[in-house]
Amino acid sequence: MDLGDRVSVSRDGVSYEGILMPTRSDNVVIKLDNGYNVALRRPGCNIQLIAKGRETVLPQKQLSWREGLPQVSILSTGGTIASKVDYRTGAVTSQFTAGEIISAIPDLEEIANYKAFVIYSILSENMMAGYWSELARAVAREIRSGSEGVIVTHGTDTMTYTAAALSFMLETPVPVVLVGSQRSSDRPSSDSSMNAISAATVAVSDIAEVSVVMHEGMSDDYCSIHRGTRVRKMHTSRRDAFKSINQPPIGRVDYLRREIETFGAYRRRGEVELALHEEIEPRCALVKFFPGASSKILDYYVDEGYKGMVIEGTGLGHVASSWIESIRRAVDSGIPVVVTSQCMRGRICDRVYDTGRDMLAAGALEGGDMLAEVALVKLMWALANTSGEEELESVIRRSIAGEISASTPATT
Repeated sequence: MDLGDRVSVSRDGVSYEGILMPTRSDNVVIKLDNGYNVALRRPGCNIQLIAKGRETVLPQKQLSWREGLPQVSILSTGGTIASKVDYRTGAVTSQFTAGEIISAIPDLEEIANYKAFVIYSILSENMMAGYWSELARAVAREIRSGSEGVIVTHGTDTMTYTAAALSFMLETPVPVVLVGSQRSSDRPSSDSSMNAISAATVAVSDIAEVSVVMHEGMSDDYCSIHRGTRVRKMHTSRRDAFKSINQPPIGRVDYLRREIETFGAYRRRGEVELALHEEIEPRCALVKFFPGASSKILDYYVDEGYKGMVIEGTGLGHVASSWIESIRRAVDSGIPVVVTSQCMRGRICDRVYDTGRDMLAAGALEGGDMLAEVALVKLMWALANTSGEEELESVIRRSIAGEISASTPATT
């Protein structure tokens, strides 16, 4: 039997009928008629063929240039706007053209003219630092070619890391919008269409920053516009999983009216010239402290030749006193150590308690109210784009892309 065949699968006296789907596991996965998948352990399964599937091609709309509409580029990294799997047959297609996207989400055609390119097709957990550089170069290329906005489709699990990387790598005169989908396009509760349309609305707007546009709530009314260095995925599966941390969102998109309401300052279209700083140092580590954790984890990264470390400390940014000497050893070895907090909100302050002051005396750098993952990406970027310890420390301490606030709001 082949992918896309209609099958009946029986196991332990229970039978399911549906379409045989791709899987990377040893399970049998079929798509039921209600749109949901079911996975059964292969040993003990009885699989019977009901009907052979047929490979289909995603529909392609023939696009014509529409006068008066801006040009927007869509760069795919593996996220979903138009599904890569034909859920009626199980067939997988690697095509990703503007015609396919518009056929899947026709309302996009009212917003802009589009070009579409596949940069890479990976699950977002397979993202690597080097891919961020490649993506930043692709975004810059599209801006230079005349695109008035760029949309990056991305898997949601690591989208915030990529958003942070692009925020540091690009000084952009046009909007750069990352968008994803929590639920696949075949499901009645899918958020892919609304997110894509809202992302396109931002891409032609005046908000010339790197942002993440995703569902604001559980209803199909608004999408939030999150600054690329201030957003975290806060839920595994909800459509409103993405939230701005320590800062309100830049704004929101009214999906039905396609209008944008902004909540604060942002860089406007054309305020800066395009600049690309795509270098990155991938040999950095993010270490989460926990009670009883051994400081040998820091020694390991020093011995393995890592170039930087970010520590997620407790509360105001603390670790056990037994970690102080390992922090000092790292710093003395030329490895910067940046301290952030495991808390979702607030900022660190290592001057309140003795351990914090000892960390600073050992050479640790305070991360302000940066998210830990943003601090990691910033450190990777700073190591590749600065010369010397003094310049590096200056870059870490000051806000480059809105990642650090002078004061942290109490209500975000």
